[in-house]
Amino acid sequence: MNAQTDLVSGSRLSQRLKTETVQQHERMHELMAQGNPFADLGSYARFVAAQYLFQRDVEYLFHDAAVKKAVPDLEARGREEASLADLADLGAAVPQSALASEGVGMPEALGWLYVSEGSTLGAAFLFKEARERLGLSETFGARNLAAYPQGRAMAWRAFVASLDAPVLSDTATQDRVIAGANAAYDRFGSLLEQHFPSPAESRVAGLSEAHEAAL
Repeated sequence: MNAQTDLVSGSRLSQRLKTETVQQHERMHELMAQGNPFADLGSYARFVAAQYLFQRDVEYLFHDAAVKKAVPDLEARGREEASLADLADLGAAVPQSALASEGVGMPEALGWLYVSEGSTLGAAFLFKEARERLGLSETFGARNLAAYPQGRAMAWRAFVASLDAPVLSDTATQDRVIAGANAAYDRFGSLLEQHFPSPAESRVAGLSEAHEAAL
């Protein structure tokens, strides 16, 4: 084995996911900062639309019996319904998009769940922003950011225990989970870019609309 293989072999899956997706995680932070979803309710509604589509992708995987077996408390997770309710609170339309997770199965599905569960763990700051800047709460508008009933930390520890089960200890299986996580990060990043286009893209779109109106 080479040095890289030596490093990976025997590593806990949760640790590998954290280490090997760090750049993706930072990219999500950058996209969120650029989008500034808590600037106003309209901006926040665009974030919830992106959240809804991603959560719909994730919860599609809940129907897989192998995923249910790997994560015993799976049914208590997911925020698709919460996001839908928040969109209704905000008077925002439900976005339409093809499923991005269709055809995804075990073990890649666990990578998608890792991204979703990690965002729930880290959403405490986002929930605070929604509450303090926009006046939203866990019962109106910010359900998708609220903690699970058992608390964020406990829910995360239970999920990590599922990731670090012996059945997921071999390197090849872990590589596939990490590939799934990268695909999930790419999907959410794409959704954020769609709902929060960069200033340059917004200017181009505005010029195009003005040109069409002039014809």
